[in-house]
Amino acid sequence: MSHDTTPAPLFSIITVTYNAAATLPRTLASVKEQTCRLFEYLIIDGCSSDATLQLASDSAIDEMTIHSGKDDGIYDAMNKGLGMAQGDYVIFLNAGDAFHSPDTLRKIADTILANDCPGVVYGQTDIVDIEGHRLGERHLRAPEQLTLDSFRDGMVVCHQAFVALRRITSPFNLRYRLSADYEWCIRCLQHSRHNIYIDDVLIDYLNEGTTTRNHRRSLIERFKIMCYYYGTFTALRKHLSFIPRYLGRRNNGINNQ
Repeated sequence: MSHDTTPAPLFSIITVTYNAAATLPRTLASVKEQTCRLFEYLIIDGCSSDATLQLASDSAIDEMTIHSGKDDGIYDAMNKGLGMAQGDYVIFLNAGDAFHSPDTLRKIADTILANDCPGVVYGQTDIVDIEGHRLGERHLRAPEQLTLDSFRDGMVVCHQAFVALRRITSPFNLRYRLSADYEWCIRCLQHSRHNIYIDDVLIDYLNEGTTTRNHRRSLIERFKIMCYYYGTFTALRKHLSFIPRYLGRRNNGINNQ
C-alpha cells in the first residue's frame, strides 16, 4: 500500500472570484512571480460567465486549483476555500489585490520560521487603483504590537495582510454580509498565542471593493460586531472618534477598508 508523503504547503492562498476578468490578471501575476513556492493557490469561483476561469487556467500557475460552483456570497466562497485549504497558514487575496513584491511570501515564510510558528503574521498595506498605481497608504497603519484589543479601533490590519495559522481559524460568520472578515480576524486573535509584525508593505489593495461600495452597511455591521466583542459603550465611543477619520478619507478621495 502506497502512502502520500507529500508535505503540506506552508501557505494556502485563496482568491474568491465572480466575473473578475477585469481585475484578476494583476492578482494572478503577483502570485506567479513569488520567489517562494511553498504554497497552494485556490481559486474559488462563483460560476463566472466572463473570462475569469479562462484567465486563471491560462496563467499556468502550477500550484493552482480551480473550483467553480454556486455560492451564497463572498464569505460563503471563502469558507469553501478554508475547507479545501491544506496549508499551515491562510492568505485571502481578493481579485484585484496583489502581493506587494515578488519576495513578499519569502519574507512571510522567513518570519514564520524564525518565530516559532506565530498565530498571526501581519504587515502594512498600500492602496492602488485598478491599474496598480499607488494611491497612498491605507488609512489605518498596522500597529507594531497587535493584540485582541487592537481591533477595538476597527480593522487595524487589512484582511489580506493578515496571515493566520490555519488551525486557529474557523469559518466566516455568514450572518455578516459585508464585515465578516473583521469578525473573523477578531476570532483568530482570540486563539493566537503570539502575533508577529513585518515592518513592510505586504499587500497592494484595490481601492474599489464590495465593502467600499456598501460602506454604510459595512459600518453598521462592524458596529454590531464591536458591540458584541468589546461592549456597547466602547463601540459608541470609538465610532464617534471615527467620524473625523472618515471625513478626511472622503476629502482625499480614497475609500478603503
